[in-house]
Amino acid sequence: MAGTRGGAVTRGGPAPRTAELDEPTLVVRAQEGDVRSFEILARRHQAALYRLAVRVLGDPGEAEDALQEALLDAWRRIGRFRGDSAFSTWMYRVVTNRCMSVLRTRRPVPVDRLDESAAASDSPERSVEVDAGMAALGEALRGLRDELRVCWVLRELEGLGYTDIAHITGASEDAVRGRIHRARVQLAEVMRPWR
Repeated sequence: MAGTRGGAVTRGGPAPRTAELDEPTLVVRAQEGDVRSFEILARRHQAALYRLAVRVLGDPGEAEDALQEALLDAWRRIGRFRGDSAFSTWMYRVVTNRCMSVLRTRRPVPVDRLDESAAASDSPERSVEVDAGMAALGEALRGLRDELRVCWVLRELEGLGYTDIAHITGASEDAVRGRIHRARVQLAEVMRPWR
């Protein structure tokens, strides 16, 4: 059934609400200056982006600040997004760049909890062992060069592929593979007593 809305003919019912739109449509609307569309995009990706920032920076407060700054950066730069990669990959890159800026100004604090669910256990003894292991891993991650840590976190904790990591970091896929390999070797050496 056709009707009119503001002089335009519509077909098939009401237009979808902004929150129900697919990602490419939201991106186009955000690029046209629609703040609401950008807010929806940010909300859709916020948990993963925050998790990345915490894992790279090791401090929830700093991660929250970095994420907020990264979202502002993304809003200012949304017009530069060309769709060469997924929007989520582009956002990972914006957040990673912000985190790297923070890392350049200081050394990270210990990553005391990479994944809180890993600390759950059946006994207090096991809980203490898991906590100590996580603290050791956090210390080992802190000892990695920033480029190695970012690539390792994106691959091992976020589950991203080498191509996406290359887009995010601006490095070649070969460089990403090399960084992840070096990070794995260094972490394995440091974590050997925990096997």
